[in-house]
Amino acid sequence: MNPLNDPALVYLRALLGTRLARLRDEEERSKGASAIEWAIITAILALIAITIGAIIQKKIQDKANSINTG
Repeated sequence: MNPLNDPALVYLRALLGTRLARLRDEEERSKGASAIEWAIITAILALIAITIGAIIQKKIQDKANSINTG
């Protein structure tokens, strides 16, 4: 199973793609968000990324522990 096809990762990639597209759009950028809003958005995205990383690490660790080496 490819961990990059995890639904949470697919959602995060789509969310980040949408955000980046908005940032690149000059008209959208002129509307702007305050620094505190950007800090909150960044914190939420970082939290999502850390959570997804932990999930992937747990799945890999569980699979590694289930391999019989003896």
